[in-house]
Amino acid sequence: MKENLLNKIINLCERAEELTALLADSETANNPELIRKYNLELSQIEPVAATYQKLEQLQKEQRDLKELVEDPDLKEYVKEEEKNLNSKIQDCEQELQLLLIPKNPEDSATAVFLEIRAGTGGEEAAIFAGDLARMYGKFAEKQGWRMSKISENPSEKGGYREIICQIEGREVYAQLKFESGAHRVQRVPETESQGRIHTSAATVAILAQTEEAADIQINPADLRIDTYRASGAGGQHINKTDSAVRIVHIPSGLVVECQEERSQHKNRAKAMQLLSARLAAQEREKRETALAAERKLLVGTGDRSERIRTYNFPQNRLTDHRINLTLYKLDEIIEGDLTQVIEPLQQEEKTQLLLELEKL
Repeated sequence: MKENLLNKIINLCERAEELTALLADSETANNPELIRKYNLELSQIEPVAATYQKLEQLQKEQRDLKELVEDPDLKEYVKEEEKNLNSKIQDCEQELQLLLIPKNPEDSATAVFLEIRAGTGGEEAAIFAGDLARMYGKFAEKQGWRMSKISENPSEKGGYREIICQIEGREVYAQLKFESGAHRVQRVPETESQGRIHTSAATVAILAQTEEAADIQINPADLRIDTYRASGAGGQHINKTDSAVRIVHIPSGLVVECQEERSQHKNRAKAMQLLSARLAAQEREKRETALAAERKLLVGTGDRSERIRTYNFPQNRLTDHRINLTLYKLDEIIEGDLTQVIEPLQQEEKTQLLLELEKL
């Protein structure tokens, strides 16, 4: 392990000891805010300290083992044990490196907004947007997440010009964050009589609902709020009252809508959550664009204009252009088996972050 990483680990271990002592101090015991602060910091660095302690124990066993190498009767035993210890030490060092990777606070978000919009391709693009919405719905179901519609703009043939949903569940953002971007489809539309393959597109955005988003201060004077009668499915009640809400944030020009709840107050609350998430995402994009360009992240920035994936139905092929991943399992993926796409993207992110960590 590199000396700079080792020094960082030792400093964290010393800080863990210091925090443990501070928490045992009588002055801290009478200060709930300090207790919360110290416990939070300790919880973040304690895994590093525990793993380093495990590494030190393994290294001690390795040194003790070398003292037995002179005994010819133990030669085979020492050889086998040395192999096992080397493997354990290597795993431990890798685990420490992963623990040193700065945590993305958004990865802990347990709720996101999923926005899908039809792009170039007319009605076929809208149908593809509907296919993507169903794919994410099936994936959410497999993960045990809850998915609910916020607003929709259906097309004539069963697709969507736009659909916005809320997805709630464990590690939802950590798994879906790589879906933001332009998705392209290549297939023969049902209306195509000559059998020609058409190309169309849809954009996807994943917006995390985080504390940062919740803390966004929005001046009521900056909002224009309209109510209107919702259209579409939803039973008799949804079409009888002006329960749907549209909010325009005048300074940014952002427009959000919610029409799926029967209560106007609930629709307004969800629309405000969506607006906060969009404003927070805008701020993050400003901060991260320069950083992402500098780091040249292969996984991408989450920019909606970036083409990230192609779905080729005639060849049953999915290609993720960010990591040159090609899978001839499009039929499985479109039915919600997204794990085989997400896991390689997560692994690539870890690899890139580890490489950056080693440069520090």
